[in-house]
Amino acid sequence: MRRRSVPLGVTLLVLQVAIVLTTTCTAGLLAAKLQSDRIREAYKDRMLSVAESVARLPTVVDAFDTPDPATTIQPLAELLRKASGVTYVVVTDRTGVRYAHPDPDRIGEPVSTDPSTALSGNVFVGTETGTLGTSLRAKVPIRSTTGHIIGMASVGILESQLAADLAEDLPELIGWLAAAALVGVLGATLVTRMVRKRTFRLEPDEIAHLLETRHAMLHGIREGVVAVDDHENFVLVNDEALRLLGLTDDPTGQPAATILEHGGLLDLARTHDDIADRLVLAGERVLVANRTTAKTHGRPVGVVLTLRDRTELHDALRELDGQRTVTEALRAQAHEFTNHLHVISGLVELDRRHDAVAYIERVGGTGSVTSDIIGGAMTDPNLAALLLAKSSTAHERGVTLRLHPATTLDTRTGDDALTVLGNLVDNAVDAVDPGGTVRVLVRSDPTGVRVVVDDDGPGIHHADHTRVFTLGVSTKAPRGAHGRGIGLALVSRVVTRRGGRVHLTDSDLGGASFDVWLPEATR
Repeated sequence: MRRRSVPLGVTLLVLQVAIVLTTTCTAGLLAAKLQSDRIREAYKDRMLSVAESVARLPTVVDAFDTPDPATTIQPLAELLRKASGVTYVVVTDRTGVRYAHPDPDRIGEPVSTDPSTALSGNVFVGTETGTLGTSLRAKVPIRSTTGHIIGMASVGILESQLAADLAEDLPELIGWLAAAALVGVLGATLVTRMVRKRTFRLEPDEIAHLLETRHAMLHGIREGVVAVDDHENFVLVNDEALRLLGLTDDPTGQPAATILEHGGLLDLARTHDDIADRLVLAGERVLVANRTTAKTHGRPVGVVLTLRDRTELHDALRELDGQRTVTEALRAQAHEFTNHLHVISGLVELDRRHDAVAYIERVGGTGSVTSDIIGGAMTDPNLAALLLAKSSTAHERGVTLRLHPATTLDTRTGDDALTVLGNLVDNAVDAVDPGGTVRVLVRSDPTGVRVVVDDDGPGIHHADHTRVFTLGVSTKAPRGAHGRGIGLALVSRVVTRRGGRVHLTDSDLGGASFDVWLPEATR
């Protein structure tokens, strides 16, 4: 059977009350000790002062030369005792025989404690037990006018009287300590209530369970989650977000500007409006990002970014589209071939042989990229599928995609080259008008791959030749699609990672020419 734990509120209250009471009691004992020490020091100073006064009184010194010193010294000693509030004032001769004592019957008797310290010329201050009880006393030697020691003056106060004096201050001290303890207990109660309110009255094991569940859920989902507070510091980055951003260490607590890129996720986090399905780059990954304002009690406290990887999906769709495009291209060619046969058959039946020959010459040498690929120009199936897909897209928009005659492949082009080629062709097709032409050159050998894409569009202004490779920069007019300014930025990042180069010039076709060299990747 599981043992039931003590509630958090009770534990906090008991611990705080124990701390308050312990601190208060310790402070009270220390205060009482300091007060006792001060009282004792004050009485020591008083007794020493009275004893020195008695020893220096001319009347007392002169009385030692009379036949009966006690008759003079005893009344004077009693007067000083009552005036100073001490317990006793005792005067002795140099042998320790009393000349003055609170009890007259003790006069003429030797003192009950050792007088040697004072009679040897030294001052004694301390606690001793005599005929009147344990007392704090001071002993001072009495000297004659010539400087010789002729007796001793002893002044003391009973320890019981000292304790009584201290006890007079104890009720007030205890009252203050009790008030302090009461205030401490009330404060502990308020703090306990505040802590319980802040923790939503949850017990520690419940809080731990909620945190474990939250951690497991956030780090288990297949979508990146990034939370940034209102000071632009990371407060949460789950495992998928670490993978998508290419991070190895958890950046929680670090400024977002040190991790997120300008023109991409950082600008998305700094906007004031919620945004859905925005294409951004993170390194070489194309991500679909959503931005949502995080609120607590209706007050904005930060931003939550959710990230999905579009790169892998894009690659899978591209391969599928490539295979599908090959099939559709063959079907379209078969259908087109049948139409051509019908036209030729009709011209022959009409006995218009010259027109039939001219028609055959006109439709027979189109030079399209489809015929080049199917004819064997492409030995890389991945590259062939990509070009067939792009050719189909270009044909739908009225653009001719041609393969350069110098295209040769000694090795497979690789994924990086396919990424570069796909983005450059997309940009070129977007740049030209219907009826325009895009030309593609791909040459590969064991040292690397060269990709050249030319178009006959309006070209790119020389001032923008460097700027077009920056994330978010585009020379195209938006047509309702998100993610402008990503393609060339991705090309630049792939080239940089591979240690290659990209060169933008004017094409001999009249538009822009992108020449990319990718060295063979280190295996």
